[in-house]
This record gives sequence, structure tokens and C-alpha cells, in this order.
Amino acid sequence: MGMVKLPNMRFYTYNGVFDEEKKLGQQISVDVVIHYPIETAVRDDDLNTTISYVDIYELVKDVTTQQSFNLMESLANAILMALLKQWHQVEGIDVAISKDYIPLAGIYDPFIISVSGTPADLAKWCDQ
Repeated sequence: MGMVKLPNMRFYTYNGVFDEEKKLGQQISVDVVIHYPIETAVRDDDLNTTISYVDIYELVKDVTTQQSFNLMESLANAILMALLKQWHQVEGIDVAISKDYIPLAGIYDPFIISVSGTPADLAKWCDQ
């Protein structure tokens, strides 16, 4: 099973719970890993039979910058759902969002939210 990894895609957003986050904005980074059978999908060396990382990036950018969320968990889930709806041939998708700045006193590394899902999960989630 192969993977396409798009690590550390950075976007400036106005997502968050706090007024400062919505007003001033902040940079977040998004990591996406898509698991799918690359070995068989690229036998003919044709972009049309595989998953383009450019298309993945554009979809993640659109969800991240064109929608507003209070919770990074909701953003991560929205990205996951959009990716699963777009590419049915995947075995699974992992999405992680890192938030570099939190209006919280203290010393810390970026906070990370991650979600994972499969096409079967999407079918269950859409039925609910």
C-alpha cells in the first residue's frame, strides 16, 4: 500500500474560539496522508489514474481558507470528509492540524488535532 503525504501545508485563517483569533487570524499547518494502492494506480504512468497532490492541496486550501470554524477539530473533520468524498479509491486518510499559537500563557510546542477515516467510515457518518 502506498501513501501520498502532504506535510506542513500552511494557511492563514480566522478560525478559532477566541475573539483575537477571529479578528487577527493565525497561521495553521495541515498534514495529510492518503493511503491507496499507488503500485497498481500508476502502472500506465498516467496522472488520470492516480491522485494528484496538486488536487489534494487545492481541496485542503479551499476548505481551510473559505470556511470558518470555531474548533480545529471541526476543521480537521471537514477536510477529512471532503477528501473522502473526492477520492473513493483510497484505503484511508489521516489529517492533522497544528496550531502554532494559542492565546494561553506558557511554553509549549504547537497543539495538534488529528483525525483518520476510510470510505466505509464516510458511508456510516453520512447515514447518521
